Amino acid sequence: MSGRFTNLIIGAMVLGIIVGYGFNSNLDPDQAKEMAGYFSVITDVFLRLIKMIIAPLVFSTLVVGIAHMGEGNTSLGRVGARTLGWFVGASAFSLLLGLFMVNLLKPGVGLNLPIPEEHAAALVQASNLNIKDFVAHLVPRSIAEAMANNEILQIVVFSVFVGVACGKLGHHGKVVSDLANSVANVMLKITGYVMKVAPIAIFAAIAAVVTTQGLGILVTYGKFMGEFYLAMAILWGCLFLVGLAIVGPRIRRIFAAVRAPILLAFSTASSEAAYPKTLEGLERCGVSKRIASFVLPIGYSFNLDGSMLYCTFAVIFIAQAYNIDVPVADQLSMLLLLMITSKGMAGVPRASLVVIAATLTTFKLPEAGLLLILGIDQFLDMGRSATNVVGNAVATTVVAKWENELYSEDHNPNVEETPAVSDEAKAA
Repeated sequence: MSGRFTNLIIGAMVLGIIVGYGFNSNLDPDQAKEMAGYFSVITDVFLRLIKMIIAPLVFSTLVVGIAHMGEGNTSLGRVGARTLGWFVGASAFSLLLGLFMVNLLKPGVGLNLPIPEEHAAALVQASNLNIKDFVAHLVPRSIAEAMANNEILQIVVFSVFVGVACGKLGHHGKVVSDLANSVANVMLKITGYVMKVAPIAIFAAIAAVVTTQGLGILVTYGKFMGEFYLAMAILWGCLFLVGLAIVGPRIRRIFAAVRAPILLAFSTASSEAAYPKTLEGLERCGVSKRIASFVLPIGYSFNLDGSMLYCTFAVIFIAQAYNIDVPVADQLSMLLLLMITSKGMAGVPRASLVVIAATLTTFKLPEAGLLLILGIDQFLDMGRSATNVVGNAVATTVVAKWENELYSEDHNPNVEETPAVSDEAKAA
């Protein structure tokens, strides 16, 4: 993933803003909506191509990662415990940071909106998320159904079973894990083809939003967006400092390696879109293939740092907008609820709105508050998707360091073992 690819992404974003603003300024609302629909076709096709890759790539890389842990479960259990320990700590910190910043900055105070008589959350179907449904949803009824629906959490559960079985079956298990490794390499090759059209899709995504919303939406909600992005910048800084303390100066190289995936996630508002290139970038930086293939897919279900920060920030913002005081005890209860309901959120646009809607319902807050953020959610989703990529990249690198599987760039077995992937990275 060269600097040229990164420059193409940035250029596509800037061009999308310019073209979108031009259409927004010269077309009436109906014409602008129609034009945005044409742009959205390109974005939809690109995201479908990404989703086509995600299920087989997550399954194959996770099976290989677990199978390579060895025949015994000691290594797998240790890596799993360290991974989940990081995820729980990062999740709690993200939620607390969002809660602290929204109470400190008070972006909703002063709006003084009247509490609506009727709820207006029909735009987002809020499911009654609870522990029972969450646990039941962990296990797929059918792996074919889970893959068809891109249920990442269910795919992860099935992959863990297959990976552990492969590690226990010796020769027969190695045949399956070798097949999974071949599938992973094929999917990474396909990813290279798909990514060649990413700048076009990014241009279309930005142009569609600006065509219908205009640049004025950024001014109208400037305070809320600015303070939310400030909170995310603090989270990025904390992740970098923790990574620096554990990994050392090489954390800078990691951030540079995932720069293009971060921009891809930001511009498409989908951390899923960045998954294949994030995996490839981490491996090129010396993160062990087995660690990257194990930690990163799980992170997409359990370590959505940006989405969790957004959930607490948005819910309290809505309460402030309606002059509703949320006691500290209720805010702490909200943290526990979000720790559960945020797990397994797909890395796709607007998934966080479902969790926010459920939280508003649980704490008797006006569901119509969703309308306050729907207009700018695309711009907010861009930031939190990029933050999810950063959080998972740091988590994977830290676990690799703890396991002594963060190789030097001069002696990186990932490059030696997967020349096809390396060539693809150079050609990107």
